Amino acid sequence: MHIIARMSMRHAIVVFVFLAAGHLLAQQPPPGLPPVFFREEWKQIERPANAPADFVPEGGVTPAAVTNGSLELRLYDPNAKSVPAYLKQPPTGSIARDWGGPSCIQLAGYNQNPPPANVAAGQRTDPPNLWTGVCQTAVAATLRDKNNYADLTGLARIRWVTRTSGFHLVRPLIKLADGTWLVGDYGEGAPSSNSTLFLGSEFAVASVRWLPLDIARVVTRGQAYVEKPDLSKVDEIGFADLLPGSGHGWGGFVNVARFEVYGRSVKR
Repeated sequence: MHIIARMSMRHAIVVFVFLAAGHLLAQQPPPGLPPVFFREEWKQIERPANAPADFVPEGGVTPAAVTNGSLELRLYDPNAKSVPAYLKQPPTGSIARDWGGPSCIQLAGYNQNPPPANVAAGQRTDPPNLWTGVCQTAVAATLRDKNNYADLTGLARIRWVTRTSGFHLVRPLIKLADGTWLVGDYGEGAPSSNSTLFLGSEFAVASVRWLPLDIARVVTRGQAYVEKPDLSKVDEIGFADLLPGSGHGWGGFVNVARFEVYGRSVKR
């Protein structure tokens, strides 16, 4: 009986050690997985001290929305020259508040610190995000690390929190070190995924096929994908919405909240 008991205890210890080792291995990241290159969650517009009860923390996005001091926000709006005129006479589906920034892209969401006691129009709290709803053309936004290129080769990936409406898609956009602009065939969102929810997702950069992009007009060029683009030095990383927005209310637009890039740093 004592021998059997000792054997059972020994087997129990072996099983415990085996399970514990397996648990530790499960916690370890796969070998070669690149670290976070950057993470951005956007800084919400602050609530003024004398703000009315129906204050909405939304307006044209500016570089002040970036929370990571190492990053620069770049906006690409082919119709940006019209913003001053739209401020005086807003297009259908927009209001004057939408045209207080350098482009049509809005800093939206309802998160604030501290959060408001009442959310405008009783809407649910949304994360701070970039919204393309009032844009009259295709648009894009990127982030650029001031000191480093991103190496997006190998197991690099992008993780983001997005919301889409209509037939709009959030597409990855990159600018290479040589100035080449590329937009990906990967598109986040589909009619079946439209909802009022912000959804988190990620994708492998290596699985994306890339088309050349004319950044001045934010339109694709040609019909052939770029074969083996050099992703070892990427200057800017962001997203493109290749359709004009429908205005306020549900219709056609994209929201891009938290944006994370996993890749290795390469000094500029």
